[in-house]
Amino acid sequence: MSRRSGILEFAVLGLLRESPMHGYELRKRLNTSLGIFRAFSYGTLYPCLKTLVASGWLIEEPGSAPEDALAASLAGRRAKIVYRLTADGKEHFEELLSHTGPDAWEDEHFAARFAFFGQTEREVRMRVLEGRRSRLEERLEKMRASLARTRERLDDYTLELQRHGMESVEREVRWLNELIESERAGRDQRRSGPGNPAVQEGASEETDGLPQPRDAASSGGTPPGRPGQPDPSADSAE
Repeated sequence: MSRRSGILEFAVLGLLRESPMHGYELRKRLNTSLGIFRAFSYGTLYPCLKTLVASGWLIEEPGSAPEDALAASLAGRRAKIVYRLTADGKEHFEELLSHTGPDAWEDEHFAARFAFFGQTEREVRMRVLEGRRSRLEERLEKMRASLARTRERLDDYTLELQRHGMESVEREVRWLNELIESERAGRDQRRSGPGNPAVQEGASEETDGLPQPRDAASSGGTPPGRPGQPDPSADSAE
């Protein structure tokens, strides 16, 4: 299994854990909720679904509305198939959620993992966040070293592109630092028990201690350094 197809299978299992869906709904959710899958087509999604069904992690069911099935039959179209997660599929997804190895820190896989952090145990979230931060700090160090070696040979525009890539990585590192501190604050709050206001400023019970990014909170925009959308130049200096 390729890394990219593995990410897609993980995301499909996670979405179907929330509720059964047919293929169109799944593709829409993958595109809108998990933007890293914008490039996936039905030609990629349906083989993935067939593989998951063959593995026993999904089952196929006819559409729930009889009138829809009848209308589709009269129009010469097949009724929509609904995909439902099996007990084995749920167990498999929970096993995938517990993985914290290097693959979980890469750009696309980290974005998919982060999208399901609400279903992930706190300690696992911490290990993934810290691993991602470590990976980006290594990348940033390489970018700085490369820029120092090649600065004199770069024209102004290429130099600005390299700086832009570095700033993007630096923003995500700062964002990860905020998340990690908020996770630690939430853990300390739970350990301290009720009645002890241990939540740091900027954290709230409704957000499980997650920080509200200043830019996003004030303008409704996307927080800086959003995972899964790294600057295309981020690795160009490596």
